[in-house]
Amino acid sequence: MEIFQLDWLQFVFKILLAFLLALPIGWNRERKTRIMGLRTFPLVAVGSTAYVLISLTVLRDNLEAQARIIQGLITGIGFVGGGAILKDPTGSVQGTATAVSVWTTGALGIAVAYGRYDIALIISLINYLTLRFMANFKNSMHEEQR
Repeated sequence: MEIFQLDWLQFVFKILLAFLLALPIGWNRERKTRIMGLRTFPLVAVGSTAYVLISLTVLRDNLEAQARIIQGLITGIGFVGGGAILKDPTGSVQGTATAVSVWTTGALGIAVAYGRYDIALIISLINYLTLRFMANFKNSMHEEQR
């Protein structure tokens, strides 16, 4: 009984951590694009964490099966992110940063599930900082080219 409670608390901690680490990314995308945002990003992180936690619990020592779960997650999240990519009538493509951010948020969730909080934090920081500050840099580059 005690082991179950410990597992349960660890699962709750990891799922909440994944949610919290994805919030800044979702907040940024909600403000900038409104395509995907405050709901999508945390849910992708939570879902990724949950699937890996389930695979770790059920599949335990079967590393091949765990790898297939992660492979399926990466592919599925890629499809979700692909929905953010739009091509306008002028031929300009938009939404690639949002699509990639959804994908990296999945990686964040996987890292949390495996207890690699350092990797998850780095993914969250780099993703958020890139979205936050590189957009200004990109815009200034395009202005200089005109």
